[in-house]
Amino acid sequence: MTLPSSLTGESAVLRLAFDGPLAVLTLHSPPMNLFDEAMWDAWADAVTWLASHPPRALLVRSEGRVVSAGVDVRVFAGLDPKDAEAFWRSRLAITRTLEALPCPTVFAAHSLTLTAAFELALACDLVVATPQARFGLVERKVAFTPAMGGTQRLAERVGPARARELVMTGDLYRGSVLADWGLVNALFPPDSFDTDAHAYAMRLATGPTRAHEATKNVVRRYLDGGVSAADAALPALAAAVAATADHGRAVTAFLADGPEHTTEYQGR
Repeated sequence: MTLPSSLTGESAVLRLAFDGPLAVLTLHSPPMNLFDEAMWDAWADAVTWLASHPPRALLVRSEGRVVSAGVDVRVFAGLDPKDAEAFWRSRLAITRTLEALPCPTVFAAHSLTLTAAFELALACDLVVATPQARFGLVERKVAFTPAMGGTQRLAERVGPARARELVMTGDLYRGSVLADWGLVNALFPPDSFDTDAHAYAMRLATGPTRAHEATKNVVRRYLDGGVSAADAALPALAAAVAATADHGRAVTAFLADGPEHTTEYQGR
């Protein structure tokens, strides 16, 4: 598989690499990993490529002192209001494409994670962080509102009152607080964060890939249409998983060796 040139090499602000079944997408635009045109272009390339070449899991991480200080404010200064709708529609499309990937996706936040980066974290299935990491949608500082889907995804995860609180105050919230709210799924210590986050994502990448895809599908059906919509879709989804090689091999191994069997899933 040939990767887009925008995602490889020393000059790439967003780098895509693989560790076996796990895709690793790394923000690498020091010192602040700002979202400017180059970063957004790279993200558009990345999610488009991943949608066409789905890995078994995706880990989003960053290099440097911060995850991202958010949108480069010069973007706002240079944006003609008549072009704003198309501009933000294309940025929201990045969020939606990331969210729609069929594989498990994990966002790893070791430190400051603002605006666009936080919105992309909310498009991932799972978020891991250090207790000290700080998250914020601080668009109010430029009299703006999150435009990559963060507000509604916050409301989906932590409720509308909390979503309004984060966006309207523009305050920063620690990873430990967001873990209490259920937004952050796991907390890891700073000293071992990269290793722990990678292991967390690798566990998903080496799991029953097709079953994970079905789980994502069921949750999405529920979020879009409630329990009845998920119920309507579930029998067909379960039947498709029942036909997979991983399911058949795991059932055989369970019967032979018990629940602690060591079957290696192949993602098929």
